[in-house]
Amino acid sequence: MTTVLIADDQPLQRLGFKMLLDGTPGMTVVGEASNGAEAVRMTDQARPDVVLMDVRMPGMDGIEATRRITAAGDRTHVLILTTFDLDEYVLAGLRAGASGFLLKDARPEELLAGIRAVASGDAVVAPSLTRKLMEAYVSRSAAEPAVDPRLASLSEREREVLEAIGRGDTNLEIAQRFTLTESTVKKHVGRVLAKIGARDRIQAVIFAYDNGLVRRR
Repeated sequence: MTTVLIADDQPLQRLGFKMLLDGTPGMTVVGEASNGAEAVRMTDQARPDVVLMDVRMPGMDGIEATRRITAAGDRTHVLILTTFDLDEYVLAGLRAGASGFLLKDARPEELLAGIRAVASGDAVVAPSLTRKLMEAYVSRSAAEPAVDPRLASLSEREREVLEAIGRGDTNLEIAQRFTLTESTVKKHVGRVLAKIGARDRIQAVIFAYDNGLVRRR
């Protein structure tokens, strides 16, 4: 059973999500929060698998709530909901530890698939949207970025895989680029995430940009 907490300041929006999730086999809503502070408190109490987090809420917003929830180190993952596919707040939410984002008007099947993906530890943002998001909102300074010591723990192949992840390549594209099997790529990706301390693929993309492995076009 996948447990979900809904954090949104719009009662009708929460009701719509609740009806969809409670009506889906294998999913149940364990709480509803109308602001970030409530979301943090209720997450600590209910320990849901996933928090559906609106970024714009009164008081503590969804970004700060996401930061506090993920900093607690529990198994709860955060899926950000936004109105626009390139909302300026989304990157901040991802940096805060969210596992991805979806549009509020996503089709029911997309929302359910996204929740399942996040609950399993995967990321929700598609590679094409990853490229758009990062190229639109990651600012690179003229100075060279500081070298993160975690980069030294990567093998040459793992560093190449990290660069490819940063470009938004899928596992299939990485496999074709380096003439590897997809299963081998999955193993490399898993080791990369573990070594750099990334919760998921999206955090690896941000890490790659922050360390200058990928530049804005």
